[in-house]
Order: sequence, then structure tokens, then C-alpha cells
Amino acid sequence: MAVPIRTVVAALCTALAATLLTTAPAGAEQRERAWTVTVAADAPRARIALDDSTGTLSLSVTRAGRTVIEPSPVGLVTERADFSKDLRFLRSKNRTVEERYRTKSGKRLDRRVRMNETRLSFVTPAGARLDLLVRAAADGVAYRYVLPAGHGDVLGETSAFSLPPDAGAWLGAYRPDNEGQFAEYTAATAPTGAYSPQALFATDGGYTLLAESDLTGAYSGARLAHDKGTGTYRVELADDRVKTDGPLATPWRAMVTGDLATVTRSTFTDDLAPASKVADPSWIRPGTVLWTWLAGGRPAGQSLAAQKAYVDYAAERNWPYEAVDAGWYFKADEWDVTDPDWQTNSWMPELVDHARAKGVGIIVWIHQRDLDTPEERAQWLPTLERWGVKGVKIDFMDSEAQATLQWYDAILRETAAHHLMVNFHGSTIPKGMQRTWPHVMTLEGVAGEEKRTNTAAHLTTLPFTRNVIGSMDFTPGAFQRVGLRPNSDAAEVGLTVAYESGLQMFAGTPESYDARPLARDYFDQVPAAWDDTRLLAGRPGSEAVLARRSGDRWFLGGVYAGPAREAEVPLTIGSGRWLVETIQDGADGLVRNRQVLRGGDTFAVDVVAGGGFAGIACPLRPGVTTCHR
Repeated sequence: MAVPIRTVVAALCTALAATLLTTAPAGAEQRERAWTVTVAADAPRARIALDDSTGTLSLSVTRAGRTVIEPSPVGLVTERADFSKDLRFLRSKNRTVEERYRTKSGKRLDRRVRMNETRLSFVTPAGARLDLLVRAAADGVAYRYVLPAGHGDVLGETSAFSLPPDAGAWLGAYRPDNEGQFAEYTAATAPTGAYSPQALFATDGGYTLLAESDLTGAYSGARLAHDKGTGTYRVELADDRVKTDGPLATPWRAMVTGDLATVTRSTFTDDLAPASKVADPSWIRPGTVLWTWLAGGRPAGQSLAAQKAYVDYAAERNWPYEAVDAGWYFKADEWDVTDPDWQTNSWMPELVDHARAKGVGIIVWIHQRDLDTPEERAQWLPTLERWGVKGVKIDFMDSEAQATLQWYDAILRETAAHHLMVNFHGSTIPKGMQRTWPHVMTLEGVAGEEKRTNTAAHLTTLPFTRNVIGSMDFTPGAFQRVGLRPNSDAAEVGLTVAYESGLQMFAGTPESYDARPLARDYFDQVPAAWDDTRLLAGRPGSEAVLARRSGDRWFLGGVYAGPAREAEVPLTIGSGRWLVETIQDGADGLVRNRQVLRGGDTFAVDVVAGGGFAGIACPLRPGVTTCHR
């Protein structure tokens, strides 16, 4: 009976990890060649080592002399070469990567990049060549494999990340739609199984978030495989065989590293990704969205009359978009799509015209199965553009296999060509995608508002895990789901800032907003694009308080797990005097509090169990009595 390739690669990885962790006996000669990569004395430092006796590679990371990642296996296996052992060093080459770029969404729009890169070249006994690229920045370390043509298909990686067994660990069980719940363990006590690659660890060297960048259809998505009792997390690919027919650069294996504020604010995975492929991004406009699925669903909410009413409400609030979810085109199965006039059977053009007259843009849901062939995309995408639809919410990919990633490559090009912003659901996670394709405004890849199993601890972990690496369509604001969410109304308002999303989808009903005018008015103010982001206070699983700046105003969002308390929040947003307005939970609903503070002051917030708050801070000037505009 044949042994699966994945089993063989896992066995190789386990053996390599055991070799790296074995101490040489007394008197034995330890022959090792090593290289270090860092960008500054106080920055993360990568150490790559080649064991001359076995030809195996390992990579470790330290920060300020303290452990971040222990020596971990590095290597991969193709059908024509085993690059996990018997390697011989050829040469090295160093360079500095300096870039500046601007995004359309994310934690901050202007980005500066400075990384040092070392390219290490190795060769197998049979003459097959492997280049290992290692980059180090102030907020992370990453590596990737580069192979010339002729190596054959990739059968798997022996890459792994070894953590101290007692390292704190916040892990989400792997799911193809990336909607696993995050829970807290130690590195060794986490149960045996597969985990999301966006895993957060705490060691003596600070916090480290594992991630990927520059993942395309040239490769396969990854997950982490772990055996309980060890601190090692192996990289396991979605495909048993990654098909290639030429040179290959694998995705970056990234480690976002620093104190918790540095990790939260990091754009490292975007910085590693290729530059934008959209020549003119002027049509890409982030914004808040009235999303109607949880407010009505199918079929009652998916009629022209209902959607016009939602558009009218969005227009009254000056919310720039309204999203129409599943159900609006279900009768398409009855249409003859070979008829060039088949689209006229839809009421969507009338809705788009109605919305345009009101200054509201329409975003439409569409199932991936209706866009999975070039012919279908040639029918749908030009039609939506001609109607005047502003964006598409594409759902149910539910895979990170190579074939699905190749579909992403196609749909990203084609939606950009048709000036359609994109929201992916049932999807991969960003992995640098939003730098390369800035019309991708947000992605699900999260156990969001629709889930009925969320916990307050999960909500406070997301800013330090999933949302670190890109926009996250959690869809906050579902006030009507009483008993189905673990947090208070004030915390629900705060999620609109605590969670970043280029299209921030409000998931409530108009009636629920009108019943909470403080929340509704705050939603009128909150933007979806930010000039800066800062962590004010937090610990995964316990609390997360973020400040995001738009112009001269800082928006504040806090979410807490556990019992009621008086929370202390440092106002580390800059010097000077600030007017701070907060929305909190009161005895009879939401209440507003106003106070004048100096930058650096600490203010108190009364937080109910599973509670939180939202706020705005603006410079205090003569005549200023409110931060609302």
C-alpha cells in the first residue's frame, strides 16, 4: 500500500526537528555554518544555520537577545530533488529593500519599507539548486524558497516553527474557509490537529504572529500541523502535489515580531507582497456599508421594494454603500443566458439607478460557482460594470488549494479591469493581496458576526491575529441579534474601530439603529480608511483597545472579555489637549461621556461584562464642543 506524500514529508519534518533539538554528546565536533540577517540592533534577528554533517538548514529568530523562534527546520521536497538534507553552501548575496507605497485601505494609507535581505544559495549532491531568501525588518522576519526551472512538482515542505513548550499560544482550528475560533493554550498543550497559519505566540522575545505573504496560484495554501506535547508547528500544504512548470518562488513564511503594539500595527505581510497591479486606483473608494442579510435575509429582504428602502436609509445617514446579499438573482437559473438581453430580467439595474440618484453605491453578492469559468465571468463582470454596480461580494470558495488560488489570480485581474471592488467571503485570508490588488477592500476568513458560537475572548483576540494581516469583514453592528452575540451594545459599536475593514459592513436593521441613536450617529462619523493605527491597551483573550486616526480625529474602539470592571485606557495619541467623547453601556442603554484630557493621560471606562466602548478624540480648540461633524 502506497504511503501518502504528506505523511512522508511530515515524517521528514519530525525527524529534522528532532535532529535540531538534539544536543551533541560531550567531545563531539559540532560543525556549523551560520548567517544572520537584521535591520537594526534592536530589531528581530534571523539566524540561518547549515549543519555541515547532515546538510540540513535551520532558522531561528531572536529579539534583544531573547528567544522568538527556536532553531526550526527549513527545506522542501520536489519530485526531482530533496532540499531538506545533504545541502552544500554555494554563495550569499545581500541587499537592502527600501520602498514607499500607498494603499486604499488598511491600518495606514502611507507605508514605508526598509528590509535587509540575504540570498543564500545551496546545491544538492545531484546538482539541484535551492536559493533561500531571508528578509528582516523592524517588525518581522520572513523567508521563501526560490527554485530554477527543472525541479519538478513540489511534494511538500519540511518547514516548521519551533516554539518553547511553555510559550503562550492563541490558535484557531483550521477550516478551509478560515472561520475557526481562536482559543488560548501553550505551544505544547494545544491539541493535536491542524491550525490556521495566523498563529500568535508569546515568548521571552515578545509576541510573534506566524503568517504568509505573496500567495498565488503558483503554489498552495498552508496550514499548521501540531502534535500535542511539542512546541513544533509544521507547515502542511493544501495540496499533496504543487504543480509547476518553470522557476518558482514560494510564498513568504513570515514571522511578525515585536511587542504587542508593534505586532498589532504591523504591515509586514503587505510590505513583503508585490507592488500594486492597478495602474489607476482612483475608482477604489473605501466606505461604510448598510448590509442587509442579517437585517432581513432571503426572501423578504431580497426584493426591489425592500432594497430601495435600505438604500433610502443609507442615503439619509450619508452611508456611501448598500450591499445586496444572496437571493437577488436566484431566478437566473430559469433564464436563457445565451440571450444577450437575459440581464433585463433582473431588477438590479433599477435599484442601481435609484441608489445612484441618492448618492449610494450598490455592492452585490454572487456565488463563486457563477464565476468559476472564463465564460461566466465574461457574462457577469461586464454586465455588473455596465449596470453601475460598485463592487462584488464573492462567496463560498472554501479552499486554498492551488486550483482555487489560480481562480483568485484570474478574478483579481478581471474585477480590476471592470472597476469592481471586491469583498471575498468563504475565502482565504489576505496574505499581501491588498497591496498587489488594492481593489480588494476586505475579506471574511474569520468567525464573524454571523457565527453563533463566538465568545468575548475570541472577539478580543482577533485584533492581534486575523486582523493584523489585512482587512477583516467581521460585519459589526448587529444589535438585533440579542442573545446571539457575547458582547454588549457599546462593545458592538467599538468593533467598528477595533476591527479594520475597507468596506465596513454594518449588519444591523434600520430599526435597531434608530432605537440606539448614539450608535447610529457614531456610525455616521466612522470612516473606513485610516491614516494611522495604535494599540492603546490589550491582551489577547482579555481586552483590545485600538485608536485609528482619520485627519485630526482619533476614533477609539474597545472590547473586553470577562466580568464588569473599571478599565484604564492610556490616551497615547499625541501631546496637547483633547476632547474625548465615549459611548458606553448605561443602566438604560447607551450613554455618552465627554471629558477633556491631555495626551498621555489615562482615563477610566466603566465596562459591563463582555462590554466595551467607542469614542472619538479631537484636538481641543476654542469653540469646540463636540468631535462630531
